[in-house]
Amino acid sequence: MGVTNKRTLSKTRRKTRDLDQIKADLLSPKHLAQFKQTKAPEDLPGLGKWYCTECAKWYETEVSLVVHRKGKPHKRRVKQLREEPYTQKEAEAAIGLRTDNQGPYRQDKTAENEITMTT
Repeated sequence: MGVTNKRTLSKTRRKTRDLDQIKADLLSPKHLAQFKQTKAPEDLPGLGKWYCTECAKWYETEVSLVVHRKGKPHKRRVKQLREEPYTQKEAEAAIGLRTDNQGPYRQDKTAENEITMTT
């Protein structure tokens, strides 16, 4: 049988940790330790000794980790992590949702509908 959609297989195979997960790892050593405990050291490259926290990758040797840290992909990831992540409130504001429960189109239209009578 096997996997029918090979495109999905390749996309999930390269899945890395999201920026918000990595940001939580950097802020809380407990969060990082919890992630590292889910992996068996025997299954990891270099028995899990050399780990790049910013990129969430394991390396075989210390030399390859040092070379990685000097490279462009690592520096790009560090630059991305310096930016503050978006909050839920900012995401909702971007699509037009409001927190005052009025929605994007519901406004106070009673003032527009009122007609003033002059005598």
